[in-house]
Amino acid sequence: MTVILVLHGPNLNLLGTREPGVYGSLTMDEINARLLRLGANLGVEVRAAQSNNEGALIDALHDARHWAAGVIFNPGGYTHTSVALRDAIAAIGIPVIEVHLSNVYAREEFRHKSLVSAVCRGKISGLGWHSYALALRALVEMAQENDSAQG
Repeated sequence: MTVILVLHGPNLNLLGTREPGVYGSLTMDEINARLLRLGANLGVEVRAAQSNNEGALIDALHDARHWAAGVIFNPGGYTHTSVALRDAIAAIGIPVIEVHLSNVYAREEFRHKSLVSAVCRGKISGLGWHSYALALRALVEMAQENDSAQG
């Protein structure tokens, strides 16, 4: 079965209470539950993880290359600062889609620059939890296309 990793970065464990006007009222667990249901409907397994630590996020990306068909990644504040996460994404050889709940381009200037976008397959932002759902649908289609090309 195709497996997709949903990887949440720093402070996303506070969703639901952290600036709901910017990030919405859903908790991370509620977003994960919706993605697990959507994944089941699409015929894939969704696994979710979160860390506030850059090294743990890098380890999760490295590990995912052995079992995941792709990664939906919200690097949070590390989006704008982490060359190490950029390098990890470039190294793992599976598609990664960068997601953000808020429209980063409608926010502070420093949020307009992503260090990871250049090595991601795509980027979806500003659609709340639907950013994740669209990324999941895209990765499922990519995996199906890859399977068709190989078989």
